[in-house]
Amino acid sequence: MYPITAFGRVAATPARLHIQPPPPTPICPRPRSVIISNPTVSKAEAAAKKFNVPNWTGDDMEVINHPDVEAVWICSPSSFHADQIKACAAAGKHVFCEKPIATDLPETIEAINACKIADVKLMTALQRRFDPNFARVREAITNNEIGSPIVAKLCSRDPAPPPFSYVEGSGGEEPEAILAYGACMIDKEIEKLPGAEAYDTASVIIKYPGGKHAFIDVCRQAPYGYDQRAEVLGTKGMIQTDNMYPNTARVYTNSFTGNADMPYDFFMSRYKEAYIRESEAFCKALVNDEPSPCSGEDGLFALIMAIAAEKSAAEGRWVQFSEIPETVVCTDPLNCQIDYARADAEEEGSEDAEGSEKSSNGFFGWGKKKGKDKKSAFGQAASQLID
Repeated sequence: MYPITAFGRVAATPARLHIQPPPPTPICPRPRSVIISNPTVSKAEAAAKKFNVPNWTGDDMEVINHPDVEAVWICSPSSFHADQIKACAAAGKHVFCEKPIATDLPETIEAINACKIADVKLMTALQRRFDPNFARVREAITNNEIGSPIVAKLCSRDPAPPPFSYVEGSGGEEPEAILAYGACMIDKEIEKLPGAEAYDTASVIIKYPGGKHAFIDVCRQAPYGYDQRAEVLGTKGMIQTDNMYPNTARVYTNSFTGNADMPYDFFMSRYKEAYIRESEAFCKALVNDEPSPCSGEDGLFALIMAIAAEKSAAEGRWVQFSEIPETVVCTDPLNCQIDYARADAEEEGSEDAEGSEKSSNGFFGWGKKKGKDKKSAFGQAASQLID
């Protein structure tokens, strides 16, 4: 039996976190919610009473250190994730964490290593991997139904911008480089935020080996609903997904032909099935002592891509993914930081960047390991993780 606990902004939704225990299944025959927390205790209490959770609190450490808790669901704001993951590891609790693991590379590496040292499982909640539509696209690629992929297109547009307070502080073959462009087209209030947080609209091109590439467009506002589509063109065909609707009804009149209702207008509705599937997958990993289906490494690599995209948009150029982890220094598994001297030297195109790495031990300090591919960005990052 794995008692389940959760805290944070999304924690009051049973489809998301199984706060309302699901029916017994062979995967997890006796799941049990133990305790929930929210900094606003009244919200924690309301959620606990609604979903029959016996305990609630305003203190996340009471959740993590509760004696009956074996696994923790972290759904707090991004800036709290790394510290809460480390606390879970110190308490010997398995961790299911909403993306991202942390908002920078050093803290991400430290959090992953903390879980490895404590021998607890860490899952990065990348819910699209468990969405039936996106999963079917991956299946078509894996099974060679459409041949070798040539071009991929992804669209992610929200029905409406999130509150300012949410934006402020949120955040196969290996890709090689990224080109990104961002703008503020909807909510001018966020223009004063730093970096990519000032964008509500962006477009991205990602280069893969052999000329393959992907296009991604995102926007904080689509008045017609939550727009989430994917398309992959291969050498033998194409696979494409459409938006999700509350029903399949269509209307046919002399003035309109189309879906009777708009697409889902909230991410919790659109990805309800994906949230359930990913929680079930984590429970399965716990019960059967299997690897997490979305590991901490998956979260680390996603963050590298996001940082590279932000750098590209700021500097107006293609950014090689290998540029990102080179600026991280780890003196031991739980102590990492940005080497700002090296980062500044790289931005200036200085030949002293190599010397900076040597003088500071660079990204390859304690983490020199045989068998790691340090030529790629992701190989470099993985060299700092404990096996």
